[in-house]
Amino acid sequence: MKLYLRLIKYIGPYKVRLLLAGLCTLVAAGGTIYLPWIIKDVVDQILAEKDLVKLNYISLSIVLVFIIRGIFYYGQSYLMSYVGQHVVIDIRKAVFEKLQRLSMAFYDKNKTGTIMSYVTNDVNALQTAMVDNIVEMITEGFILIASIIAMVYLDWKLFLFTFGTFPFVLLFIDFFGKRIRKSGSKIQEATADITSVLQETVSSARVIKSFVREDYEINRFDKENMNNFRANMKYVKLSATLTPTIELVAAMGVTLIVWYGGRSVIAGEITAGALVAFLSYAVNISNPIKRLSRVIGNIQKALAAAQRVFDVLDLPELIQNAPAAKQLPHVKGNVSFQNVSFAYNADEPILDNVCFEATPGQVVALVGPSGAGKSTVASLLPRFYDVTSGRIIIDGCDIRDVTMESLREQVGIVPQETMLFNGTVYDNILYGRLDATEEEVMAASKAANAHNFIMELPNGYETQLGDRGVNISGGQRQRIAIARAILKNPQILILDEATSALDTESERVVQDALDRLMVGRTSFVIAHRLSTIKNADKILVLEKGKVVEEGNHDELMDKDGLYAHLYKIQYRNKEAQ
Repeated sequence: MKLYLRLIKYIGPYKVRLLLAGLCTLVAAGGTIYLPWIIKDVVDQILAEKDLVKLNYISLSIVLVFIIRGIFYYGQSYLMSYVGQHVVIDIRKAVFEKLQRLSMAFYDKNKTGTIMSYVTNDVNALQTAMVDNIVEMITEGFILIASIIAMVYLDWKLFLFTFGTFPFVLLFIDFFGKRIRKSGSKIQEATADITSVLQETVSSARVIKSFVREDYEINRFDKENMNNFRANMKYVKLSATLTPTIELVAAMGVTLIVWYGGRSVIAGEITAGALVAFLSYAVNISNPIKRLSRVIGNIQKALAAAQRVFDVLDLPELIQNAPAAKQLPHVKGNVSFQNVSFAYNADEPILDNVCFEATPGQVVALVGPSGAGKSTVASLLPRFYDVTSGRIIIDGCDIRDVTMESLREQVGIVPQETMLFNGTVYDNILYGRLDATEEEVMAASKAANAHNFIMELPNGYETQLGDRGVNISGGQRQRIAIARAILKNPQILILDEATSALDTESERVVQDALDRLMVGRTSFVIAHRLSTIKNADKILVLEKGKVVEEGNHDELMDKDGLYAHLYKIQYRNKEAQ
């Protein structure tokens, strides 16, 4: 109930349309309630008195009732769908906005397919609960209540005689409802697993084919597909058991009406027309009860999806602006790590008391073995994560005391794995600064050594790149990413192994673009190829989360420590080639 009440809060902005839909529902359902009363008059008056005039009037009234009922049923369906669709849109928007605000830790711990399922499958499941099921619940609920009132009015003793079946109906609905909701939760989880496998296989098609693992992936998909099938079949079994059980109880009630009501007619305590009307209302009760049992099952299934959606909406936002956060003014680029420690998990420290400074325009290289903490340093600077202890200072400001937006606007990142969007070349570069002019976009692409190859594409800057930019080479993708960073014009730059995946020729062109990008900016370069950072102003050597050496290339080679060891290994490997 708490979940459903929380869902209903989203209806607030559309309450006028909801009230109109409710009015239409009452009028449409009123037609259903009125018909048994007409049958009573036909049996008790017209057939007994053989009054053709009344028969004509009643026949006409039946036609009018169905016309009015149809008009208001259309209004009910349209207005409820309007409200329901808008509520679903609002919830989907709220989930997407929440996903944008969650920290990188959330994305590290959850599979992409599962995250996608929150916005697609889970929210879509709510659509059924918010549209079709609410309409049916209001309609059938009104018919149920109005039919009970009419039955009490016709013969309260007969009603009390048949009322004894109601507690059994409620008992069965409660018993099955809890199990259906649990089953619905498993269905949503199984669907999310299918989405996750699908996302992984589509995005890793090249790897799958290179390892000839098509059959393996088919088997993996089949396994998740069968899990989904079993979860759905459990739900079907519960639903299929609930409906006939309710129908059986309702049939027992109708049987009691026929038996006891027939005796009452024979004894002259009730008219034949009243009994026929009473039976019609009893059917009106049994049908809503049957439909409401199905609706409740559907709602329980939808509430399982709602629970998953609200679990996401209720997640704490670990990285957020401090209450008194201020705008970070345009920075010069002084960066200071002061006794910075960090751990993704409390018992697994990644950085341990890291201290260093970078001055404006300085190029600082981060090197060291895999797992030393280089990329973690780069992730802490734009506050993708918060330090466990210590401080990161930019131009005298603790980055936790300024707004994330103003901080990240002044930090540019060129990652190893370039992410381009499924759009045009122009739009991908413009992403760096959405209000940039066409001339500024062109200038950025020229500075990134990208303009010439872009002009050779089929449609130039309007060429569609496809998913992740698959239509162009790795070096070309990287240059578009550099153009995007140049257009952003950040004062602090992070290059996370930006050339490690490129061939020698592409690396030369991209490195030339990077050299231009770094001019006048405080730059942090993470590189495995130590030859690319020989000219860095400062090189920080990390090992097991600590800065073990610091200096320029010549100074570190003279120390003959870890840096010299790593450089000599790479040099020997290069010579061996």
